[in-house]
Amino acid sequence: MLQNKNCVYRVNGVNMKRTSCEECSGKIVEKKVEFKIYGESLGFFPAEVCTKCGEEIFDEKTSDAIDEVAKKKGLWNLDAHGTVIQVGSSLALVINKKMIDFLKLKKGAQVYMHPENKRRIVIEVPEN
Repeated sequence: MLQNKNCVYRVNGVNMKRTSCEECSGKIVEKKVEFKIYGESLGFFPAEVCTKCGEEIFDEKTSDAIDEVAKKKGLWNLDAHGTVIQVGSSLALVINKKMIDFLKLKKGAQVYMHPENKRRIVIEVPEN
């Protein structure tokens, strides 16, 4: 049985380091990669990277460090559900405060929006 513990696998009681990608069989190399969330860089972190498909695997310690940086930068749990309400004959989307702060939205600000498809709206906020 394979278990990921700090990117070292145990097979039949023996520790084994990944040498090939489970997805495409490409070669695995260790290098520092930039980790971004919501377009914001959290920094460069050590990872095992497939030279063929580009899959990046972070060990548990690194993953915890990434989470801590995201929390410190206020990027943790920004995803949220919104509520559609009626305003006159139009509909409006209620956006929570955490996202408002991240996007630096102000009352009366103009945004550009368009449908990406029938289930997704893209809202672009101009730079302040």
